[in-house]
Amino acid sequence: MLYFQIALIGLAGGIVSGLFGIGGAVVMIPAMVLLAKIDQHTANGTSLAALVLPVGILGVLEYYKRGQVNLPFAGLLASGILVGALLGARLAGRLDDLVLRRAFAVFLILVAVRMLLTSKR
Repeated sequence: MLYFQIALIGLAGGIVSGLFGIGGAVVMIPAMVLLAKIDQHTANGTSLAALVLPVGILGVLEYYKRGQVNLPFAGLLASGILVGALLGARLAGRLDDLVLRRAFAVFLILVAVRMLLTSKR
């Protein structure tokens, strides 16, 4: 049953990823922690492991067909993610699970508030 639940979480993460152009972690990490009862560190690591594989390639191809992918920017972002993921994972390893969970929640709230306050018609 847990494997089915994780697969559904992945499906939801993929839908949100394709819809909003995000990595899906915004959906997958809270779902793994709150629904599947996985600890925060394991949810973070599992989400990163899922994203390492070329899971976004079909979504990228759809956007690319419409001329909506800036390949030089994507390369620069990937370079930053490569280094940033290492630094972030090292930092996360030093934090208590509850502290990491709360930090992630605050991050999501700040992003949501910023988007609500700066949204254009």
